[in-house]
Amino acid sequence: MQSLIMMSLAYPSYDNGMPIAFVVDRKEGKMKKKILIIDDEENIRYTFESFLTDEGYEVASAKDYRDALVAIDEADFDVIFTDILLGDKSGVDILRNIKEKNLNCPVVMITGAPDIGTASEALRLGAFDYIPKPILQDTLVRVAKVALQHKTLKDEKERYQTNLDAIFRSVRDAIITVDKNLMVVEMNPAAEQICDLSHNVIGNLLNSFQTHCGGKCFEILRATIEEKQPLEIPSLECRHNHRPHQVVSISTNPLLNNKGMFSGAVLVVRDDTHLVELERDMKERRKFHNMIGKSEKIQMIYSFIEDLADVQTTVLVLGESGTGKELVAEAIHYSGARSKKPLVKVNCSALSENLLESELFGHVKGAFTGALQNRIGRFQKAEGGTIFLDEIGDISPRIQLQLLRVLQEREFERVGDSNPIKVDVRVIAATNQNLREKVKRGEFREDLYYRLKVVEMCLPPLRDRKEDIPLLVKHFVKKFNKKLNKEITAISADVQKIFMNYTWPGNIRELEHTMEHAFILCHQNVITADHLPLNFKDLNQTNKTSSEDTKIEESQSIIRALELALWNKAKAARLLGMSRRTLYRKIRDLKIGVKDDSRI
Repeated sequence: MQSLIMMSLAYPSYDNGMPIAFVVDRKEGKMKKKILIIDDEENIRYTFESFLTDEGYEVASAKDYRDALVAIDEADFDVIFTDILLGDKSGVDILRNIKEKNLNCPVVMITGAPDIGTASEALRLGAFDYIPKPILQDTLVRVAKVALQHKTLKDEKERYQTNLDAIFRSVRDAIITVDKNLMVVEMNPAAEQICDLSHNVIGNLLNSFQTHCGGKCFEILRATIEEKQPLEIPSLECRHNHRPHQVVSISTNPLLNNKGMFSGAVLVVRDDTHLVELERDMKERRKFHNMIGKSEKIQMIYSFIEDLADVQTTVLVLGESGTGKELVAEAIHYSGARSKKPLVKVNCSALSENLLESELFGHVKGAFTGALQNRIGRFQKAEGGTIFLDEIGDISPRIQLQLLRVLQEREFERVGDSNPIKVDVRVIAATNQNLREKVKRGEFREDLYYRLKVVEMCLPPLRDRKEDIPLLVKHFVKKFNKKLNKEITAISADVQKIFMNYTWPGNIRELEHTMEHAFILCHQNVITADHLPLNFKDLNQTNKTSSEDTKIEESQSIIRALELALWNKAKAARLLGMSRRTLYRKIRDLKIGVKDDSRI
């Protein structure tokens, strides 16, 4: 019998070309489980073989350590029973060999002389069980079944993990998982490339390593863990040395364990750089930061902003009221290297000279009546970042002189203090006025004007980029649906025609206010002409192209608004979606005769 067993080990038999270890039990219709018995006593091997064969298992045996290694190399076993004592070797040596080969095979240790030390070593090395002789048939069969069940579960888990690992490695998006304490649990190779993170980040807090998104990834993960809700950030710039022009979109989802308990979150970072570049090449970017439009003129503005993003020079943004000058300032700031630092905005026309001086440069305690404590000005708050000076054409000669000093020397003095303060701030200024004309009239310093207009950007009015109106309407529909909790789907064809023929003196701001007005009145799914403000009701729908016709139509719009507002200019300006100062200028420029009103 022993010679027969040894012969089968040295020369494995085949069934139709398949090794005996893979013979199919055709009666059962499935692969037979393969068990190896290792013992130096022939009668024990024979008995075990007989018991297990009767249970339908494929059984092989080996009499010592060397024969066992040969058998293990030649076939894949599902369970191994091995005696502790095998001549000059032991069952623990078998266990070590199986562990070194990383075989997924339960090993059951059997012995006639139990020893605590040997048992401990066997269990430490991963033995599945440890049973003493003599072993009854029921015990042997029961242990074999339990071990095989364990093997089946372990194989399934390994297959699942292998598939999961393969998917994890093959996904091109960066995937980072964190626990509830924001400690990194796992990350795929794509995360190392896209996020420029080393594998050392695993086991540490994500924000303990340098990221290139201004901490947005950490913030969105923290928000997901706190709210247990998925979140998204589209079109985020995440540049590093290996990917200097990278644009990504990030999303997060909460993680649940197999019991449905919250255990952390997963972050997915998608590299959208190629899409952005392709969009740029096609000249068809429909959105850039918070700016919306696909017209040729607005595409030029997008490209101009990108050119200015990392050039730390002063920019003067020109354009009519409502054209989006503030959005341009935001896009320039958040596209460049200063994006991680503050963007501070100042409306220069909203404050008196003294208040504006204090607001810009700060003051010390006691500098003037009411100065009860020191105050930091907007320039200091913007240190390292950008300051946006809106309506720059309205500042007084004294503020002009102080601003000139900041631009020339990069320093200023707080009100009531003679100590100069150095500052590193990029200045973006904006106005809807003709500064060149103000310089000619002596109302604006020429040296400051040329300091401000190092780079000059002129935004087109909405009437010159009407192809963007449908996109803007779609954006405002989405915005006001969310704000007013409505489900409006579109505007009617008549409204579309009105919008496309109208000159929009208040530009995008007027369009936004018009859409909000319509949303409030609309109680159906489509906005019609009946929902528009009154000044749209009697408009001539003819599309006028000449400059003179445009001026006539604009004059008529302003007069209608004034009539509807009972000649209250403040109300008329709100109807038109423009500032009162802009309305005054248009009344003067268009030579519109107005009635006196005590409420103006």
